[in-house]
Amino acid sequence: MTLGALSQRAASAPYSRPMTETLAAILPVFLVILLGHALRRLRVVPDSFWMPAEKLTYFVTFPALLTANLARADMGAVDWGPLMAAQMLAVVGMAALMMRSRPALGRALGLSDPGFTSVFQGAIRPNTYVGLAVAAALFGPAGVTLTAICIAAVIPLVNALAVICLARYGDGQGGGLGAVMRGIVTNPLILACLLGITMNASGLGLPPIVGPFLDILGRAALPVGLLAVGAGLSAGALRQGAGAVTVASTAKLVVLPLLVWAVCALMGLGAMPTTVAVLYAALPCSASSYVLARRMGGDAPLVAGIITAQTMLSATTIPVLAVVLGTALD
Repeated sequence: MTLGALSQRAASAPYSRPMTETLAAILPVFLVILLGHALRRLRVVPDSFWMPAEKLTYFVTFPALLTANLARADMGAVDWGPLMAAQMLAVVGMAALMMRSRPALGRALGLSDPGFTSVFQGAIRPNTYVGLAVAAALFGPAGVTLTAICIAAVIPLVNALAVICLARYGDGQGGGLGAVMRGIVTNPLILACLLGITMNASGLGLPPIVGPFLDILGRAALPVGLLAVGAGLSAGALRQGAGAVTVASTAKLVVLPLLVWAVCALMGLGAMPTTVAVLYAALPCSASSYVLARRMGGDAPLVAGIITAQTMLSATTIPVLAVVLGTALD
């Protein structure tokens, strides 16, 4: 079955079934995250397991999943141009809003410049593991492909914006701007998207042996990635800057999705691309924000609090938003 056929069948999926079925499709994603947190707390596996597991997901299994889906996609059946534009316009708009609000946030919250960089990252950077799992649960392969297109548009942009912000307001510039920029252009997720799109556009697709190989690797990406997300949550980090955490969480989980929804409506995107785009915008902040904050003089403890709070809150906000989208776009 082609992606076009899958898209047509999946487009009505969340809107033709009851709210309970929509929630039942999404909530297991967060149960896997909760399981990862429990495994870490109970020491069922040693702490030394989690960092290699996350690296394996980031560098191997997740890129395999993205490459395979984009290489097979029927790009003629996907509004990829407007979808990418909607994501990028909304992210740039949110970044501009946060920069404009910096003096006011500093006065109201007593927020330092490094603290502002953490709020800035928390307002724009998505956790793609959660996004792909939610899209797969709601729409299957078509949702994964649309989310991969969102990743190709957003990941380079948010990394560049975060680096610019930290270069201006970070404390001490511990890492080197050149090294961080090299990290952006060698990002395995970006490279995987480019490889998949190139294979698709060339007509090569996935060769007989390569395709099954990538499929096997890709099947491990989401469960291991979600478990690692849960393992990285820290209850102690929630005590960091309640006001700043609230601002970043409201911006990321509420305002940014509404911006994407408005842009999608203006561009006339269909129900399924709009739903995938809005839910992608509503993802909690990525754990890589913590690494970048430590490298470039941001407030790393505050980022850890933002990541933890947003991940916990998104277990409610994402299912609710999916139901609202299903009702509004039906």
